[in-house]
Amino acid sequence: MQEAGTDRPADVAIVGAGPAGSAAALRVLALRPDAEVLLLDAAAFPRDKTCGDGISAHVLELIGRLGVPVADWAGPPVPGMRLTSPGGRVVARRCARPNRVVPRAEFDARLVAAATGAGARLVQHRVRSMQVLADRVVLDDRWSARVVIGADGANSTIRRLLGAPPSPATTVAVAVRGYAQGVVDPEALVIEFTRGSRPAYAWAFPLPDGRSNVGFGVFGRRAGGSRADLLAELARLLPDHQPDPGTVRGHQLPLSTGPRWHPDGRVLLAGDAASLVNPLTGEGIYDAVASGALAGEAALHGAGAGAAHRAAMKAAFGRHHRHTALLARLVPRPWFLDAAVAAAARYQSVFDSAVDLGLGPGTASRADLVRVASSALTLGRGRALT
Repeated sequence: MQEAGTDRPADVAIVGAGPAGSAAALRVLALRPDAEVLLLDAAAFPRDKTCGDGISAHVLELIGRLGVPVADWAGPPVPGMRLTSPGGRVVARRCARPNRVVPRAEFDARLVAAATGAGARLVQHRVRSMQVLADRVVLDDRWSARVVIGADGANSTIRRLLGAPPSPATTVAVAVRGYAQGVVDPEALVIEFTRGSRPAYAWAFPLPDGRSNVGFGVFGRRAGGSRADLLAELARLLPDHQPDPGTVRGHQLPLSTGPRWHPDGRVLLAGDAASLVNPLTGEGIYDAVASGALAGEAALHGAGAGAAHRAAMKAAFGRHHRHTALLARLVPRPWFLDAAVAAAARYQSVFDSAVDLGLGPGTASRADLVRVASSALTLGRGRALT
């Protein structure tokens, strides 16, 4: 990797070596095996990351295409999902493709190892400054690259240095996560929604070692309350699966309903840095890997990288984001979640659509929306008679 003062800049510098950054590196090197790629991250790997640890089938397929095949390290398949609505409606079904539960320390380290194995250079360093020149971008007056990809998370330094607008409080979720002994259901990802001023749910995802990743999240930064409030709700919903206090971590999630920022030029954003967390579930790994790979492709366009990335993101995510934004406006109404869960319990297609919308790039079909609406009318009539 070339220093800033040398004549020839490197091809791509990626700030942040999580799923988005590693995916970007893998894609660049798949297209240009001789490219000079630098991965800069403030942490040493392996490292923990606040997350539910659920790795969807959609993500597993993506990383497989990037050259990271799923093997024993990913743990056993988790075939099912169980959802409970605010009104107590329950759906428990097998997913079309099984998901996995992999601690992020393990998952991210595997992706980083694949990226460095493909030729990327990993350096532990926290980026603090950036200078965008006509033919290159300089980081911390030390490294020079033709294109920089900011994949440095929810509190992205690169996003801030670009002058991107802050995310409104209503488009930021807050969550706490920890590890508990025992599992609620070894065959399913368990999610329990609760009533409140904003959508909120507890989760319990089974790990291969007999523990669970448990947590509680609220969609809306101001509605979340304190860390103690979040833990109290977790205790109420999952009283028999309280996390070890030493494993509890908090995190903020910039939802895709907030301002997305894909400027022209030589600096790109991917993953949480681009506000790409699913507003229905808080899931961000699929969007991170997919947007990272697209950023890696766009980075090879040099000065045209920003425009290329914006077009690619619109093509890949535009319809999905329109559907999730619409549904995110309905989710705060408890009747909608009750109706959606009731419809998913009755129709496999509604369940499958919900999984694809929440964990991948899915959309809602007209037929399934009609089924949810019919369910809402039926539940409404039932309440009127009681």
